[in-house]
Amino acid sequence: MINGKIRFLYWKEEKFWIGYLEEFPDYLTQAESFEELQVNLKDLYNDLSSGKIPFVRKIAELEVA
Repeated sequence: MINGKIRFLYWKEEKFWIGYLEEFPDYLTQAESFEELQVNLKDLYNDLSSGKIPFVRKIAELEVA
């Protein structure tokens, strides 16, 4: 998370908006509107970053040079 913001990827399939948080790509959510999708993504972020859910996969960067 940078400055209270987190990046997410999203797309529309037929009548649903689908999205996931860039930091947690294994966890998708969906909604009937883009606004609802954003609410669901915020809830998902809170759940995944709370430490209450075990074995959460994340993305990180590793400097190799």
